[in-house]
Amino acid sequence: MKFRNHFRMPVAIAAASFFLSLGAEGQISGLVWEDNFNDGQLDLTRWNIETGTGVNGDWGTGQLDRARAENVTFDDNVPNAEDGCLVITTKDEFYIDRNYTSGRINTAGKASWGPNHRIVARVFPRDVKQKGQGFAFWMMPDEIPEGWDYIMWPQGGEVDIMEYVGAVPHHNLGSSHYAWFWENNQWQSWNHGHQGAYYSYEHQEVPFPAEPGYGGYPPTPGDPHAGSSGWHRYGVDWFDDRMEFFVDNHVYHIHYFEDGGGFAVDGQDQFTIVTDAEGNRLALSEYAHHFPEWYPYEHKMYVILSAGVGGSDIYTYGGAITPAADFPCSVFVDWVRVYSLDPTSSTVERPKPVEVKAYPNPATETLSVEVESEEHYDMQLVHMNGQLAHTQRFSESAILDVRAWERGPYLLVLETPTKRITKKVVLE
Repeated sequence: MKFRNHFRMPVAIAAASFFLSLGAEGQISGLVWEDNFNDGQLDLTRWNIETGTGVNGDWGTGQLDRARAENVTFDDNVPNAEDGCLVITTKDEFYIDRNYTSGRINTAGKASWGPNHRIVARVFPRDVKQKGQGFAFWMMPDEIPEGWDYIMWPQGGEVDIMEYVGAVPHHNLGSSHYAWFWENNQWQSWNHGHQGAYYSYEHQEVPFPAEPGYGGYPPTPGDPHAGSSGWHRYGVDWFDDRMEFFVDNHVYHIHYFEDGGGFAVDGQDQFTIVTDAEGNRLALSEYAHHFPEWYPYEHKMYVILSAGVGGSDIYTYGGAITPAADFPCSVFVDWVRVYSLDPTSSTVERPKPVEVKAYPNPATETLSVEVESEEHYDMQLVHMNGQLAHTQRFSESAILDVRAWERGPYLLVLETPTKRITKKVVLE
């Protein structure tokens, strides 16, 4: 499981409407890698087994569990599996120094992929039914910049193909993570961009509201609208200019890497919900390539399959573990497959961008913010040290007295129920 204990912009989104056409199935040109988990043991030429608690004692994500090899097993008798299955299990057991154990495997240094590939897995998160339980199918960088011996998170990027947690049992989260600034390849708590969207198993699209929040756990036995009720294929089609996140071939989130890929060239991170030609809601977002030192989605990433147990409501995605959670908690993976994709240009019509003006920039005494629509916006100004400096609700324009504010760079974040816009401003 993956959790977040880093600064993260809020997400509040609803519907806009325009048309696009998608045809990812026709773009597949060949199978390049697969593991069907039919041998009853892990193929160590393809996978690594991770053990322990990560570099800072909680995998960097606030988890309570210690990963061990014994929690990675196999089963040839899982209902509706195509054949044998990988099983990754979390357990309520004391081991070394933790009250929970988990399992993790990855392909780092053995197999990795970049643009023009489809990465997909067939997964059944059968026992993930309570808050604090979860499973992830995700990717991290397997390449580093020339002259460096590492790439810092999130400068190197991260792709979350499947983030399924018991606290949000009727939805999957598909996301891109990135940094706004290079910062000399160093960690900064504020330097984290995130564009994520939920998929509704019931409606096979982005839900309404688009941010479902915790609730509905545990799902009733056999609930067909819970991810834990059966098998689904979770994947991403990674092209030169974008990623298309899908569940069972239903695309629900398209993330463009460059400014202007999905909207206009305006130097702003943007996110909105759109409607495709068939009337389905999907998320459209940009942009992850902010600095020339490293464009993460031009480079190869390796696959991770991991389970976990939550630590707290504040610092973990999926929330703190509840006493009602049942263990052992097993997730089954039927297969992981990677296909080559024929490069294709986008067929998405760009929605009309919202122009945001923030001036003077740099500012010394006052900062004026103007938006070209009459909608009401929730505004935040966040200093690059991570401190929230100001928040207010306004429409069309606002003038801020910034004379007493700390000097330096800030992120201006504007949100409505329809969209989110991020812009850099400087006080000097």
